[in-house]
Amino acid sequence: QVQLVESGGGSVQAGGSLRLSCTASGDTYMSNCMGWFRRAPGKEREGIALVNSNGVNIYADSVKGRFTISKDNAKNTLYLQMNSLKPEDTAMYYCAARATCYYTYTVPAASFLSYWGQGTQVTVSS
Repeated sequence: QVQLVESGGGSVQAGGSLRLSCTASGDTYMSNCMGWFRRAPGKEREGIALVNSNGVNIYADSVKGRFTISKDNAKNTLYLQMNSLKPEDTAMYYCAARATCYYTYTVPAASFLSYWGQGTQVTVSS
């Protein structure tokens, strides 16, 4: 089993920045594929960024150029640097993981990931 704990959410004005963190514990060898998803009120959970098992960063078009995903393997921690935030980025943000995803080069559906954190809220005001 893998436990994921997110932190770093909060409230920010449009144009601002936040950095989310997600620390994995437990059987961390089962989390060689990690990503970020979000769910806005009334919407489906959306995949926004993933680091595949080859270390390639993958982004959804909605965040490309504004968000940066990174991973510190020594700390078992995944990050999401969010810049130029917009009100439409307001959502609950979730960290997710699965054992491997060597052949994944587009952001997958939520069902592809096995382990989930509890989420951290991001609110962007105009």
